[in-house]
Amino acid sequence: MTTWAFVVLNWNGGEDTLRCLASLCAVAGDHAVYVADNGSTDGSVAAIRAAHPEAVVIENGANLGYSGGNNPAIARAIADGADWVVLFNNDAEAEPGALRALQAAAAAHPDAGVLAGKLLFEDGRVQWAGQHVGLRTGYSGRPRGYGRPDGPEWSVDGPVDRAVGALMAVSRPAIEAVGTFDDALFAYVEDVDWSLRIREAGFACHFVAGARAVHALSAATGGDAGSTATLYYGARNTIVVCERHLPLGRARTGLRRLTIAATFFLRAALVQRSPAAFAAVGTGVRDGVARRLGPRGSARRV
Repeated sequence: MTTWAFVVLNWNGGEDTLRCLASLCAVAGDHAVYVADNGSTDGSVAAIRAAHPEAVVIENGANLGYSGGNNPAIARAIADGADWVVLFNNDAEAEPGALRALQAAAAAHPDAGVLAGKLLFEDGRVQWAGQHVGLRTGYSGRPRGYGRPDGPEWSVDGPVDRAVGALMAVSRPAIEAVGTFDDALFAYVEDVDWSLRIREAGFACHFVAGARAVHALSAATGGDAGSTATLYYGARNTIVVCERHLPLGRARTGLRRLTIAATFFLRAALVQRSPAAFAAVGTGVRDGVARRLGPRGSARRV
């Protein structure tokens, strides 16, 4: 029997995490649930243990970011015998049938190392139903179906370039082959990097439309429109991941960096419109070019 494990990362997000865990309990059955905590101070660890004694809580003791925060729980799940590890954002709620859809896809695609689920906004519109990774330009565009009403057009399974960490399943052989998330990326684009590393190791990545969750975008960092973290880490890590997986000559590397910078500056102008947003993009681009990675504010050259 194939064993599945669910991993949820918590960082001062008690209410979101409790809602997420309630939804997972409805789909996980006898499969294990792990909660990794990044040094929360809001009392959420005690609340999680009280409400879900069946969950294995791993206290990291500090904010290790999305990458470093999830990695100990992923490693623990594999050590405990999981064949597949399902990453689930704490601000996401699983819809019924999500695990059954993943199980069916794993059986149908023995070459798969990654299974990518579908994400929806609370009003039922599509947030993510697959996405191209534009390594050559650094611009990947909107996810398939973004902002559109969910429907048959966005419900077709098939190969996809990458998965999203808010709902992705990764197999034991893939993890054993390439390891876990890159801790140095800290947050954002680490799921792209992991998907690409797994594909480069010879595994396939499949979109599974029936594995669905409602997702509050970037809630852990203040929301997509309220946090400069998405801009800093997005710009920095997009540069790093593109150059890691598709090295180009000097001129084309420079052009790609300009494209990435322009994309994030435009996003800062359209969404946040603040000096702090523009500064975050500028710092992110500089740190990406210099390979200063790790947490923002204390990034160091890697």
